[in-house]
Amino acid sequence: MNYTRININTAQPGKAKSRVMIIYTGGTFGMTYDANGVLIPFDFSLILEQLPALRNLFLEITVISFDHPVDSSNIQPVHWKMISEIIFENYEEQDGFVVLHGTDTMAFTASALSFMLPGLAKPVIVTGAQLPISQPRSDARENLITALEIASANENGRPLVPEICIYFDYELLRGNRSKKVESMHFDAFKSENYPTLAKAGVKIDYNTAAISEPHGEKLRLRTSFDTDIAILKLFPGIDKRTVDAIINAEGLKAVILETYGSGNAPSSDWFIESLKGAIKRGIILVNISQCPGGTVVQGKYETSKSLAEIGVISGEDMTMEAAVTKLMILLGEQGVEPTRKLFNQPLAGEVG
Repeated sequence: MNYTRININTAQPGKAKSRVMIIYTGGTFGMTYDANGVLIPFDFSLILEQLPALRNLFLEITVISFDHPVDSSNIQPVHWKMISEIIFENYEEQDGFVVLHGTDTMAFTASALSFMLPGLAKPVIVTGAQLPISQPRSDARENLITALEIASANENGRPLVPEICIYFDYELLRGNRSKKVESMHFDAFKSENYPTLAKAGVKIDYNTAAISEPHGEKLRLRTSFDTDIAILKLFPGIDKRTVDAIINAEGLKAVILETYGSGNAPSSDWFIESLKGAIKRGIILVNISQCPGGTVVQGKYETSKSLAEIGVISGEDMTMEAAVTKLMILLGEQGVEPTRKLFNQPLAGEVG
């Protein structure tokens, strides 16, 4: 895919304090209306006209836009690869990154990036909007301005938030702990199992105890994916035919079981035997709760004890989005058996 590249110095005629790259992938944020009332991609060369407050940040901004913006419902691993490669290739010359993205799959993208860029020691802030930037009541302006401020924030030359995050509606969340929970209001994302990293009010209050510390590793890039996975969401009345249709799919390597509560599932003989058969065929089964908060504890109740006994892996307090992307990346890089052993090990603060 080709990219459009625009350079904007908001500090002119002065000197910029930091360099931040904006990567515009698509989504509601960057849409505006043309003379005929049709939504078209926003021209980022005009961003200072829309957001004159950017001049107060004193930044050297580079905007890279996908030539054909992608609705977030159409996001695929190939787009994650493109975003991560842009970050990797421009890493040394930038102080931080802001990824503008549609909200529907934003948590998947943020999770994927956290696993694709081990050794990251600079901010990558993923944000977007519920209303286009051209709308009078749009949340795009505040989300972008604060995301840029966080992406450029440092203390004694060290970034304050050296990890992949989602910024939305005055809150900064760890990307691989986030989930979209609202489609109509501005508070679209929550992180039920991990503290908020920062809150933006009159000033930005950083929760430094919750922010990850770089381990001194060199940045690496993982871009191998294996998408031969499936999600099996349990519900009262699910039958053997439905379960078997999913876990017997040709080429399947892993299944995420979306279970009840703390990891509970039907204890019917046919259900356990179907799962046991899948495990014997080498398929990885991971237990993730349908609840947005809490953790899977296999064996806490009788209805989850048998899952542990047959070899289902507890996903603990991982989000479904993190589990999906982590499986894809581990399977693509390591293969089935190493993935089975590595899955519960935290790679980017996504579990535990």
